[in-house]
Amino acid sequence: MDYRIEKDSLGEVAVPGDKLWGAQTQRSYENFRIGKEKIPTELVTVFAQLKKAAAIVNGELDVLDKARVEAIVQACDEIIRGKWKDNFPLAVWMTGSGTQFNMNVNEVIANRAVQIAAAHGSSITVHPNDHVNKSQSSNDIFPTGLHVMTVLDIQQRLLPALQKMQEALAEKVAAYAQIVKIGRTHLQDATPLTLGQEMSGWMRMIQRNVEFLQSGISFLRDIAMGGTAVGTGINCPEGFACRFAEVISTLTNETFTTAPNKFQALASKDELVVVHGMLKALACDLMKIANDIRWLASGPRCGIGEITIPANEPGSSIMPSKVNPTQCEAVTMVAVQVMGNDVTVGMAASQGNFELNVFMPVIAYNMNQSIRILSDAIISLTDHCIIGIQPKEEQIARNLHNSLILVTGLVPEIGYDKACSIAKKAAERGMTLREVALEEGIAPEVFDKLMDVKKLAHI
Repeated sequence: MDYRIEKDSLGEVAVPGDKLWGAQTQRSYENFRIGKEKIPTELVTVFAQLKKAAAIVNGELDVLDKARVEAIVQACDEIIRGKWKDNFPLAVWMTGSGTQFNMNVNEVIANRAVQIAAAHGSSITVHPNDHVNKSQSSNDIFPTGLHVMTVLDIQQRLLPALQKMQEALAEKVAAYAQIVKIGRTHLQDATPLTLGQEMSGWMRMIQRNVEFLQSGISFLRDIAMGGTAVGTGINCPEGFACRFAEVISTLTNETFTTAPNKFQALASKDELVVVHGMLKALACDLMKIANDIRWLASGPRCGIGEITIPANEPGSSIMPSKVNPTQCEAVTMVAVQVMGNDVTVGMAASQGNFELNVFMPVIAYNMNQSIRILSDAIISLTDHCIIGIQPKEEQIARNLHNSLILVTGLVPEIGYDKACSIAKKAAERGMTLREVALEEGIAPEVFDKLMDVKKLAHI
């Protein structure tokens, strides 16, 4: 491999000749060979958008010349399109401010901008710190990138996935609105409801999580840019912060505003903790929904077996014909991963010292992973399971009419104690509730009226 020599404040460094990064990126690449976790590609794209916005604003404020602005903007556009994706190799496990990642982006943009300018006959230099990083610090751009990335990830990936699941569940709710089944509490028989009613609970959980997330991302629309190193805005021209928020809003088609207190914006990651807590809440509901589905589909002959789910792949390497609830299992594994990520985000956010939090790369990694795997799992569960759920009406009816808890319908007429006695006798003597009730003197027409399962399910 051919190498070239790049320089930084510590001296010379050999950099692969086919890469656009510079000395600081190379030092980080060599010094932090920890794990396989890399800075998310989504954050690379967001940083390119932030650098583009910064260059535009610096040009408007006459602190950066037009030729450099144009070259930087073009280099950023290429990164946004994914052209130089193999030039961002750094590990999550680096300096906690993300300085080396910021410099990775600065160096790639600077070197590419020089190439772009040269192609247009210009011999300008573009310095990663003096020009690409102008009016910025790693300490304000990384928190800004965290907020912007999370808003875009939720808006563009997670909310559409949730909308798709909600629509699929709405179809099931309507289709199964008249299928009365036994309810269950404590994993024991309970009073009747319809399959549609049961699934409407799942649908509302998804709706509610959408509401949570739409509210939560509003807290992320305040951004730290303009605070620079410690929140004072040193080396940042007047007007930069507000104008930057306007430009990045235009570039992303999302609304962002400059944070009213840059000291909080640099040092605290509380907004991200709140939003990841909402991701955890979603994971909890997905765990419940997936568990309900696999319980209801259990069997098929020796379990509850009230619904069928699609047979997507063979379930056993030794037991012929076995089919497992694999989509549910995948979703529940995603759920526990997100719950673990929430612990990481919370712990990382608690570690701010004085003017800066220095756990930001791991927060970025976990926020991005949680949103990505939740989005993918939701789509997978919807497409490969929920859409294909079908009721087994004979089994539903068998379970319903075999339950002694239907005796609850008699309570308004004969009281709790007598109803309990009827259920107990039916269980001990292997009789139906109707047979015992008639023995106890309840008129057949009264029993039939009170024990109408549709009325018991309030439909």
